[in-house]
Amino acid sequence: MTSGFQDSAVPEEPLLILEYGEAYRNLTEVKMSHVVLPCHANQCNELSIGQLLKWMDTTACLAAEKHAGSPCITASVDDIHFEHTISVGQVVNIITKVNRAFNSSMEVGILVSCEDLYSGSTWRVCKAFATFVARPTDSGKVQLKPLVPRTQEEQMEYSIAAERRRMRLVHADNMKDLLSNGAIRRDSICQEFKDSVLAEKTRVESVELVLPPHANHQGNTFGGQIMAWMENVATIAASRLCNAHPTLRTIDMFHFRGPSQVGDRLVLKAIVNNSFKNSMEVGVCAEAYQCGEPQRHINSAFMNFVVLDGDGQPRVLPRIKPEPVNGKRRYLEANARKKIRLDRKYIFSCNQTEVPLSVPWDPSNRVYLSLNNVSALKILAAKRDWVLQYERNKVTLYALEEDQFLSFKVEMMVEMVAEKVFVLLSDLSRRHEWDQHYQKCDLICQVDEDDMIYHVVTPSVVKDSKFQDFVLLASRRRPCDKGDPYVIALRSVTLPTHSATKDYTRGEVLSAGFTIWEESDTVTKVSYYNQATPGVLPYISRDIAGLSSSFCTTFTSCRKFLEENNKDSTPAPASEL
Repeated sequence: MTSGFQDSAVPEEPLLILEYGEAYRNLTEVKMSHVVLPCHANQCNELSIGQLLKWMDTTACLAAEKHAGSPCITASVDDIHFEHTISVGQVVNIITKVNRAFNSSMEVGILVSCEDLYSGSTWRVCKAFATFVARPTDSGKVQLKPLVPRTQEEQMEYSIAAERRRMRLVHADNMKDLLSNGAIRRDSICQEFKDSVLAEKTRVESVELVLPPHANHQGNTFGGQIMAWMENVATIAASRLCNAHPTLRTIDMFHFRGPSQVGDRLVLKAIVNNSFKNSMEVGVCAEAYQCGEPQRHINSAFMNFVVLDGDGQPRVLPRIKPEPVNGKRRYLEANARKKIRLDRKYIFSCNQTEVPLSVPWDPSNRVYLSLNNVSALKILAAKRDWVLQYERNKVTLYALEEDQFLSFKVEMMVEMVAEKVFVLLSDLSRRHEWDQHYQKCDLICQVDEDDMIYHVVTPSVVKDSKFQDFVLLASRRRPCDKGDPYVIALRSVTLPTHSATKDYTRGEVLSAGFTIWEESDTVTKVSYYNQATPGVLPYISRDIAGLSSSFCTTFTSCRKFLEENNKDSTPAPASEL
């Protein structure tokens, strides 16, 4: 990976030897380690999350500035889930590196682990992603240099960073959709719970005067310090509901909306928006003002707390009674955010060795299913240990055995523009024209311009057996930057309107699809991937064993189909895809 900054006077020890023998170290990587002292701890003798956020922000900023070669500011920090607490005397290890640079912003990956010096054991505490923006210089806006991923892990993070950026941009719209389409029940507010607590009782407001020690090296209020102050008032609000010491489990995105400077009065406000059986959400915001000036919004976040009993298990919490108007709005929005968290946890944490592999689709989780669909294909495409099986008629078949999965990749070159290849292969309703395994493909639902759901019927490879059918989510992406591929990702989903029937054997696709690379103005590389499930294995096992060349025949037909339709296909506008 290239970097915008390198200190040639201090050679760094290489961390990794690449497969072709080159010594390599990620030049944007920054490490920080701290022993947790009593001054860093809360009342439970555990590291304060506010202090941890300061260290995380500092380390991430240093990685961003290492690449940019100029001062950087925190724009946002994605959702964080804290898996473990850290006790006094233990060591916090933080590793950060730039995953991808866009125009003037970049995503920095943050990995926090804990080390026990007495036992020698280590464990992961959390993983987070922060967005930093390079500050304009006297010569104008900074244009960041692109990163070149060198390892398999870097390639995966680089590819998925574009999807995470997409999620940040649509997060607010997703919340509005959830609240407007009826996915969140409004009548739940009217339920009366015994011993419910008035939300007003949990309200906290505190002011901090920003002094020079609170500023960063650029003179602005340190983003980590703002996050620490926000965590402090949120903890107080949570404590007022449960009358106990709460434990912070997750934070829903910090979003910095403007800068703060030394001399500002920073007003921090927190209130419990909603309480569930074993957890509660606290909304917190930061506003700044100078004497005689109106307050301006600096940051906001939503923090989720639990209260642990003596065995470390979450206690049952009292319910909250929201205030009229704004309190009811916050109550409903907290329900929506909880649903989003549960959807993400289910979609991204499904054990892929268990059946069923399909995930239920509904309008409320469509954004995260689409993200998971594309991300899974990009992770599969980033793997580097593919083994060549055969090459015939300029079609190459590779296989990869990993854990309990057998994956395969088919590659070929086509003499046509990548955009036209993308348009033709995106239309699954035409796949039967070149793929004998697709006997029928009907569009069930046009979700949006990037996502469609299809019902696919395929003949069985076993004589006299029932045909197989699949319900597939197709997610399509155009390149985010020059050098990125077009992507068409496929995975199985379940729909109540298209449940399994006795007429077909229901099959499932874990991860499949195309990456389409522009090799030149007239030559395109097409790669097809499939992480084979038991229902797919019969179609490919003979090819991988060298007993058949059906995939060669299929993708030779695909090339012919593309070339025959080259003149007829006009690239569709992005709004139509």
